[in-house]
Amino acid sequence: MIEERSIKKLDFVGSSREDLKEFPEEVRQDIGFALFEVQKGLKPVSAKPLKGFGGAGVLEIVENFFGDAYRAVYTVKFQKAVYVLHCFQKKSKRGIKTPQSDIDLIRQRLKTAQEDYKANYER
Repeated sequence: MIEERSIKKLDFVGSSREDLKEFPEEVRQDIGFALFEVQKGLKPVSAKPLKGFGGAGVLEIVENFFGDAYRAVYTVKFQKAVYVLHCFQKKSKRGIKTPQSDIDLIRQRLKTAQEDYKANYER
């Protein structure tokens, strides 16, 4: 008998939905499919923990397209929802480190997601 997994709600924080819409079509489709896997409780092949967030609670989907790097950062810290925290094109051609300004934005949006989850899911 196949166990049916429940699908978590997908919420976007800040401008992350609009930022994702700016990505090339193929990148949007790949990230969209990966996020659907996350909603089903799976870990996409293209996802890895984002350094600096203490473990696997904040992850990034990594997509490369014609030499450009695209990222979608999300959190799985909540039981009933997946929050997309930030979508961006990585500009740096050297090094793999995510810019501090993006890390700061992700931290701020994670706090926003925690507040939203308390208000909308923990009743």
